[in-house]
Amino acid sequence: MSEVRVGISGWRYGPWRKDFYPAGLRQDDELAFASRAVNTIEINGSFYSLQTPERYRSWAQATPDDFVFSVKAPRYITHVRRLKDIEQPMANFFASGPLLLGEKLGPILWQFPPNMKYDEPLFSAFLALLPHDREAARNIAEGCAERLKGNGGTAIQGNGPLRHAVEIRNESFLCEAFVKLLRKHHVALVVADSAGKWPYVEDVTADFVYMRLHGDVELYSSGYTVRALRRWKQRIQQWSQGSQADDAALIVPGPPPHRASRDVYCYFDNDQKVHAPYDARRLLEKLHLDHDLMTEPGVEPQVQL
Repeated sequence: MSEVRVGISGWRYGPWRKDFYPAGLRQDDELAFASRAVNTIEINGSFYSLQTPERYRSWAQATPDDFVFSVKAPRYITHVRRLKDIEQPMANFFASGPLLLGEKLGPILWQFPPNMKYDEPLFSAFLALLPHDREAARNIAEGCAERLKGNGGTAIQGNGPLRHAVEIRNESFLCEAFVKLLRKHHVALVVADSAGKWPYVEDVTADFVYMRLHGDVELYSSGYTVRALRRWKQRIQQWSQGSQADDAALIVPGPPPHRASRDVYCYFDNDQKVHAPYDARRLLEKLHLDHDLMTEPGVEPQVQL
């Protein structure tokens, strides 16, 4: 059986207060509220700066047992270093605490800037460096900077798989070689809806699909219509069943690699006018995945749709 997760990118936004978040809700309780309205959240603060083990522990503790986070990897690696000499920055990232999310750790998102073009040797080396289980990530973390050593950021028991997704924003990536490289390393190519600003592709390159819905009319601002959400519902159902839409926008024509099912992670990033949480809720309802949400004792959000 596949797992379908629908949620939001980030949760701490001023305009959401007294709207999605009820008046009087403490800011410290916003994650607890949001994590009971959706079943996944993309952590994006980790993109701007390294977080701390204490924060990752607190996020894990604030959310329901069956909740899942994705984590946006540092822009220092993707935008500043641009994948060059990244061994220690990657070690620092894994040492900073994302593994402490434990079973709540979902995919890691690597987003690249619009002015970064496809460089096959560079991306091949990057993808080969990515850890695909927690033990490998802990081993990488051992190469972290001295200031992070002994901080407890990798103090977890056992092992488990790690997934990675790549979001591209330059048309030079729209080539068969890139798709083949992602499939070789079992890394997902993000389905990114960006009102036509950046490439939109639906090639399936891993055992899961990762979606980022930034707005289909106005970037970060426009909400999704009933018709648009119905279209996303149909696509999610097809991906979760191991197939894809007949009109899929593909770099490499043809069906996806055969699988009986695939997990799907979908994040709404049209946050500027408070559309994201409501669109996520509506899509969860269309997929009949809303029945187990908002049931935690002591946290009773009433999300008005």
